[in-house]
This record gives sequence, C-alpha cells and structure tokens, in this order.
Amino acid sequence: MTRQKQRGGRFRTALTLVTTLGMLAGAALTGAAPASAAAGGGERASVPVAPGVEYRYFDVAGSHGAARVHVLDVDLRDPRTSVGLLYPGKVAARSPVSALADGAGAVGGINGDFFNITETQHPGVEATGAPVGPAIASGRVLKGAVPDGQRFGPAMPPGVTTEAVLGVGYDRRARLDSLALDGEVRTQGSRLPLGGLNQYALPVGSVGAFTSDWGSVSRVRATCGTDTSRGAPCSTDTHEVTVRGGRVVASSDTPGAGPIDPGSTVLVGREAGAQELRKLSAGDWVHVKHRLVASGSRMPLRFALGGYPVLRGGAPLPGLDGVTSAVRTAAGISDNGRRLLLLSLDGSPEFRAGLTIAEVARTLQEMGARDGFSLDGGGSSTLVSATSTLVARPPGADAVTVRNNPSGGIERPVPNGIGVFSRS
Repeated sequence: MTRQKQRGGRFRTALTLVTTLGMLAGAALTGAAPASAAAGGGERASVPVAPGVEYRYFDVAGSHGAARVHVLDVDLRDPRTSVGLLYPGKVAARSPVSALADGAGAVGGINGDFFNITETQHPGVEATGAPVGPAIASGRVLKGAVPDGQRFGPAMPPGVTTEAVLGVGYDRRARLDSLALDGEVRTQGSRLPLGGLNQYALPVGSVGAFTSDWGSVSRVRATCGTDTSRGAPCSTDTHEVTVRGGRVVASSDTPGAGPIDPGSTVLVGREAGAQELRKLSAGDWVHVKHRLVASGSRMPLRFALGGYPVLRGGAPLPGLDGVTSAVRTAAGISDNGRRLLLLSLDGSPEFRAGLTIAEVARTLQEMGARDGFSLDGGGSSTLVSATSTLVARPPGADAVTVRNNPSGGIERPVPNGIGVFSRS
C-alpha cells in the first residue's frame, strides 16, 4: 500500500469519527439528544432541525491539527425545505448571520461571499462591505461580479473567475455556475456596455449602474484600483449621473453617497466611461438595462451568491492550496443537486488550526459531494477567522443559535449568506 493511500485511509477514518463527549455537550446546549451511531461507519450523530434538514458535527485530522466540522445537511427533495440568499436588504450592508437568519425566518444558515472589508490602501475611502461575486435573491438580480484583480479572499484555482456562483434553480436543484453581467446604457447618441451593477469595483474605463438595492454607502470605492490591482490608486477621471423616469436629473464629477430612490439609477463612470457620461445633460433620455447570464444551464437561478469552486464532478480542482490552513466555510452538492451540505469549521482554540482548501475539498468529497464551493473564511487572524459561522434553530425554539465557535467568540457582520427555510 502506498503512503498516499495510507494517508487517505487515515483521513477517511478521521472524517467519520465523531467525538461522543463533544456531541453530548452539543446536545446539552441544544436540548436534543444525539442520535445513535450509524452501523458500519464509526460513531456518528445528528440532531434534526426541520423536515429535510439536520445538523451534525464531527472531527477531522487535518495537516495542521484537529479540525471540527459543523454541517447543515439539506434535502432539497423535501417540498417543505428550501434555501435562499440571506442579506440585510441592501448590497452594501452587513449583519451577523444569526440576525440575518432570524430576520428572514430561516431555520439555519451559514455566511456567504468574500467582501470588501477594508480600504487601508485607499485612505479616506469608505469600505463598502459589499460582496465580491454576483448575487440573486428570490429571482431578483442584486449585483454583478467585481474584476478578478479586485477581489478579497485567498487565491482562486486556475481558470476560475469572480463570476463563479453557487445557486439553486427554479427546478430546486443546487448547482455550480457562473453569472456574467449583460447590460447596456443607451442614449440618444450612443450605446455603452454596462461594466457593473451595484459593485464596489468597476472595470477601468467603464460605466456601472447603482440602484436602490445598493444602499447608502459612498460609491467612490467603485472607481478605485484597476482590473489587476485592488490597491492601485483611485481614478482621478470620474463622473456620475442620476437617471429617473428615463431622464437625466443630476450629475457630478465625484461619485456620491446616500440612498438611491426606487425607480432611479445612478450611473458612475471612470476614465473613458466618465468621458461618455459628461456628454449627457439634464433632461437627456437614457435607458439602462441589465441581467445576469448563466453559462452552465438554461434553467434560471432563483438564488445565487459568489465564492469559488473547489470540487467538480467528484474531483478536487487542480491547483488548490494544500499548505495554508484556516477556519473556513464551504458548501457541497450531491445527489444530482438534490442535497446541499453547508459546512463551517470551528474557531475555538483547540480547533483553530482549521483545514487547507485542499482538505476542505477532500472533506466534502468524503461526505459524498460531487461539487464543492468555498465561501468566506480563512486567514490566521481572529478577525478574519470569525467570519465562519453556522447557525441552526433548535426544535421548538423561536430563534437560531450559533453552532460552531467563531474565533474570538463573536460573530462578525457579513453581507450575505445561505439561509435554510422550512414550511413545517
């Protein structure tokens, strides 16, 4: 037997091992008794959350130490069960996962996409808190993806872009896909491609649209950095116009802030895009249209959020980091899209070593996932690790509880997440 096979065997054994005392402690916290061990697979335990939804946790022997894996197992074949986007009602806003779940009436959830958390490289520019990738909530398009060079988070596998999403279609099947922005700004004299929608970063030379879904945060950040460098200086050639009822009603050379009225669109341009917007005057006719186009299926997505794939067709993607270990969040898809595994690692001191991205992919694989998707988490600091959060509502309770231990003992506000809902 090769060393590689020996290591794989040890990993699979560790993966199936649940610490009995740990489950008893977890049951004491939730008021539920652990289930009996599953035959033939080592000790396992789970706690029902709702029809088609169960919570469990187990320990994995990672390369940097023991890691505790918390899981929400969601059966999308159950008509009473569904998943959707958790978010605070605006793209550029944040809230703890527990508050997002309770506010939406979810029985469980995890944190979602990586986001614009800081602007240390652009002094005086407000961090937006907005996520990196595309987002769809209940079939409504919220935002597009920022340029690859503007993303936050660990390096993506080769060939992956910020347009990558995890979503669920109207057929109730989960899938990995990518969503490209398709839009234009049409005036009486020209047609301009739309470079962004409610994004904290716009492509160089483009025009982006901001709607009431954006929120009240300053739009200046959208004109900072370049397509290949998040830390590059902010553009000095900018312009924005406000369109209401199909007509220009205001303009400025500096992107503004404050809420955008429903029915209005603010167009922000940089470089060549700014030069085109300067040609517009108050009263000029402008039409803006946009949509997100999926590359992998004709079935529209009812829900989607960004991140990056780590597992496809049952095999880890090439180039995954197998060195850097951290507390992470991820999701797995199995049973031809009918089962969704929501995973969050524990950030308590004894488990803070976490897993590498390669180990997360292998964990999902061992759990039966055919496809896997990495969400926000990672990093060695307490602040970054605190992103990984999994919540679930104990049976009979009115609110969710945090089931893993975020590093530092507190939840960090996040822009979005995956919510699990039950009609029971």
